Amino acid sequence: MTQTSGQPESVAELERELYARAPENRIEPRLDAVARVLDLLGDPQRLYRIIHITGTNGKSSTARIAASILGAHGLRVGVFTSPHLVRFAERIVIDGEPIADERLLEVWADVRPYIDMVDVRLHEEGRAGLTFFEALTVLAFAAFADAPVDVVCLEVGVGGEWDSTNVADGDVAAFAPIALDHTRVLGDTIAEIARTKSGIIKPGAIAVTSAQAPEAMAELARRAAERDVPLRREDEDFAVLDARPAVGGQVIDVRGLAGEYHDLALPLYGEHQAHNAALAIAAVEAFLGGGRQSIAADVLAEGIGHASSPGRLQVVAHDPTVIIDAAHNPHGARSLARAITENFDFPLLVGVVGVLSDKDAAGVLHELHDVLDEIVVTASASPRAIPVDDLAALAVAEFGAEHVRAGDDVQEALDEARYLTRDVDGAGILVTGSITLIGEVAARTA
Repeated sequence: MTQTSGQPESVAELERELYARAPENRIEPRLDAVARVLDLLGDPQRLYRIIHITGTNGKSSTARIAASILGAHGLRVGVFTSPHLVRFAERIVIDGEPIADERLLEVWADVRPYIDMVDVRLHEEGRAGLTFFEALTVLAFAAFADAPVDVVCLEVGVGGEWDSTNVADGDVAAFAPIALDHTRVLGDTIAEIARTKSGIIKPGAIAVTSAQAPEAMAELARRAAERDVPLRREDEDFAVLDARPAVGGQVIDVRGLAGEYHDLALPLYGEHQAHNAALAIAAVEAFLGGGRQSIAADVLAEGIGHASSPGRLQVVAHDPTVIIDAAHNPHGARSLARAITENFDFPLLVGVVGVLSDKDAAGVLHELHDVLDEIVVTASASPRAIPVDDLAALAVAEFGAEHVRAGDDVQEALDEARYLTRDVDGAGILVTGSITLIGEVAARTA
């Protein structure tokens, strides 16, 4: 039985209780379990409007940028993203701040009896109780209703069609770039993955999408047509007109669905973040005025200017410069490599890389080959981390044995990277490969 006794007295206890349900990567392709709990709670997910966001890379950044714009517009905004970097409460953000620990525990005390009730029924039916992510989704929906918020920027966990967040009906369905990832559960082709992700398109919504591979765009267009939903596409209906590197990020010009916006100071690095910002702007235009009303210049400038995306090309230390980035698949690593080249000029760049076992580690290493001079492989504390020796073998095949070192844990790997940069002024360290890895580094450098 999943049912537990005793209310957790700290967020750490709550986190352990949730993880005891199932690993975070355990997927139950169903919606009815979460829907049952939410029905008992009075369907809190229907008490606010929703921008629903999926894709392979860029979901969290798009959600946070859109939320910042909506907040500048005067709305009370919730943001649901996963996973977290350092604090569990980072997953549920209200008015730009993670939910308070005390409030998180109070909401859990309210919803857990109903989750336990549904767990009992599911077990009686011979089915698994709510997973970690299903229970977390219920917790988030209830917390946003309790706040209360006006709108939620809701990031899909995995896929879309049967992701537990899809019990909600988005006013806007937004699609960040779709690439190969989670192939064991989503399919082996971009078309299959896009087909699953397209499931967040609901009747009455507006869909907006980043530029996509033709086979992904075809799936999105097919689902949109089935649901009689307009599909607004990057480079046709909206676009990045220009992006210029600047101190602390970049300055971008964007053509939105309803207006052109120039000289927006975006405090995020990388061409991919300019495109995430354009998607966020289009999503907000679709949300606020059906894509027919432009966003006030001062509101947009404030929203873009205050946007943040922790763990995405984030500088967390100096002397040497330490950058963390959540690239965990080849598509993300390719964008990271391009952004490093465009925005930094390190005479020596050492990578600290750790990858989870369900990811394409060889593909990630290949995309980083041209930007890293030396690499230190390691493993985060996650049980899913690829063992150091196995990752080292892949790194040697890509970089050559003379450029590869290993650290048995994250601290040892950081120490080794710092040693390699000790005599080179202006050298940098790039930590990437998994969110669990960069989360550990973020905690150590906070």
